[in-house]
Amino acid sequence: MSNKKFQLQESEQEQDKPDSPFDIFTNLERNDLSDNPSRKETSNTPLPNSNTTGGESDSKSSSYFIALDSSIENLQERAQQIIDKMNEKRKEDQVLMNNFREGLLMKVSSLAEKLEESMFPVYDHHNKLIQDKIQELYQIMERIKQIEAELRKVCHTVEMLYKDLCEQSEL
Repeated sequence: MSNKKFQLQESEQEQDKPDSPFDIFTNLERNDLSDNPSRKETSNTPLPNSNTTGGESDSKSSSYFIALDSSIENLQERAQQIIDKMNEKRKEDQVLMNNFREGLLMKVSSLAEKLEESMFPVYDHHNKLIQDKIQELYQIMERIKQIEAELRKVCHTVEMLYKDLCEQSEL
């Protein structure tokens, strides 16, 4: 009795299995057609090498190849769509980077202008300090010239006195 149950289960499982491995693609193709309306429809024309009058096995094998061809075409279309989407995303990224670069350049320019503007008061302050110091230096140099002139007069006077003293001592 257990053998009969086992045999019945095996026969049920065999009925559930597809006739060949290509039946999976046929089922996939049917599902793809119902799920993806934008997909190109494959023609039901037999392949050039298939024999339409050759019997049921030839028509099954040609439908398998048609299913395979349509699955390959579907995969190629999907791959192309993915590549196209990637290229679009890359273009969008490039535009985003260009906009970012332009924005960054504008901000850097703005910050440089603000820095320049903030440096002008500092420069003005330092210029005033330097100008005051230079003015003091000129005044000191002028006083040195006056003292030098006075010193020359004193030296000349001392020299004259020395000469007079020397002349008097000779006499």
